[in-house]
Amino acid sequence: MFLEINSHNPQPRLIHKVVENLKKGGVVAYPTDTTYGIGCSIFNKKGLERIYLIKQRDRKKPFSFICADLSDITRYAKVSNYAYKVLKRLLPGPYTFVLDATTLVPALLLTKQRTVGIRIPDNEICLSIVKELGHPIVTTSANLSGEDPIGDPWQVEQQMGKLIDIVIDGGDLSADVSSVVSLIGDTPVVLRKGVGDVSWCE
Repeated sequence: MFLEINSHNPQPRLIHKVVENLKKGGVVAYPTDTTYGIGCSIFNKKGLERIYLIKQRDRKKPFSFICADLSDITRYAKVSNYAYKVLKRLLPGPYTFVLDATTLVPALLLTKQRTVGIRIPDNEICLSIVKELGHPIVTTSANLSGEDPIGDPWQVEQQMGKLIDIVIDGGDLSADVSSVVSLIGDTPVVLRKGVGDVSWCE
């Protein structure tokens, strides 16, 4: 299914349609503040397995996930006072922050060090989905592992439309990625430079 949703003022009935699909175990493609992502509920083990197969991704590489807000992050990650100040200043935005996980995070999303990557993208569509769903969704770029991210929803539809349940058209996006920063401890460590400014880490 290909759904066109207004990126500035998402239609509630269409967001509801996506959320109902996710509740039934669906996998969807959606816009973020960087490029298009694919995901499912973080509690959908079969959905996670599907995404690994769709992306042809190494099972040793866990996925990040999208939270609705800062209070949501504190349910799934251990956030120090320093980390909280950073998150409050930079989110929503094009960052993935690595933090120690809480016991609420499913094992498939944990690294060996029991850390997680968490995002709050500056995009009304994906945040509306997460808020209505009531818990995070997996986020990984809508492309095969090793290939460039996709910013054109029609290209996502052509490449993955038969493999996933819904492709959301939220307009043309960049083919960029988020900056990944570890906030384990009180010294930030840049793990990947992307769209988000990381000069504050130096």
